[in-house]
Amino acid sequence: MKNASPETLRKYETDLDQLATFLTPPGVRTPQPHEIDHHLLREFAGHLHDRKLQRTSIARKLAAMRSFFRFCVQQKIVQKNVAAMISTPKLPKRIPNVPSAEEMGRILDGVNGEGRRLLGKSAANARPSSVMEFIGKFQLKRDRAIMELLYASGLRVSELTGLNLTDFDHAAQTIRVMGKGRRERIVPYGSKAVEALEAYWPLRESMKARKPDKSHPETVFISRFGTRLDVRTIRSIIEKYVTILGSQFHMHPHTFRHAFATHLLADGADLRAIQELLGHKSLSTTQRYTQATIEQLMGVYDKAHPHS
Repeated sequence: MKNASPETLRKYETDLDQLATFLTPPGVRTPQPHEIDHHLLREFAGHLHDRKLQRTSIARKLAAMRSFFRFCVQQKIVQKNVAAMISTPKLPKRIPNVPSAEEMGRILDGVNGEGRRLLGKSAANARPSSVMEFIGKFQLKRDRAIMELLYASGLRVSELTGLNLTDFDHAAQTIRVMGKGRRERIVPYGSKAVEALEAYWPLRESMKARKPDKSHPETVFISRFGTRLDVRTIRSIIEKYVTILGSQFHMHPHTFRHAFATHLLADGADLRAIQELLGHKSLSTTQRYTQATIEQLMGVYDKAHPHS
């Protein structure tokens, strides 16, 4: 797929593998692309519905099939895109449920405070005297930098894991981000993220010196082994702290992106500007945050107004 992100390519590969498995019962060879018609693809779509998959998952798998057969047409392997004849299920318009600005502040402040408790007050600020103490301090500062930057910039988690040192303009407090469709954008970040990153940089350098990764020397967020963090690890990191801090929200990396947009909009930011910051191709994608903001305001009204 042209300009697709590595994460999208990975998911599409999985989707096509599932299609091949469905079309290959025991003792039967996998059919060639020209042997597959829209009837077989409809059976596969029905199979997905029978498995009670979410509509978003089914829609993505159908998109993978359409992209595959479009490629086959371009390569003259088949004459027409049979997957184009399969309709995509209508997707519900979900309104993001995000923590308030106060709740986000409590969580982010709690990451640092809870980390100090877990490491011990002296270990969180003192020069590490052992390998394990160093690793603990490194992970705490890294995790806080990850969460502060996600909230400060509205990055997708795949964009965060792909960051390199050369993407940062420290003087301007901006990041050059390569988003979906290989579209590049410049995103600012604020003072809280600067503070968290400044605490992380020296520990990152020390960890890199201990565990050099020659394949990705410029990686920003690294593991204790010096390698680039992946999306799944970032998700686990966030879930760990949210559980420890006892937040009522089921938070994941995209929650920070939702909160970034919703809170900017609530504070009067222009919708077009938010669209640019998020890297949305269509304004309609950004507009769902308008409804989320209205619902939050209505919630405040219902609680506070004496005649609500």
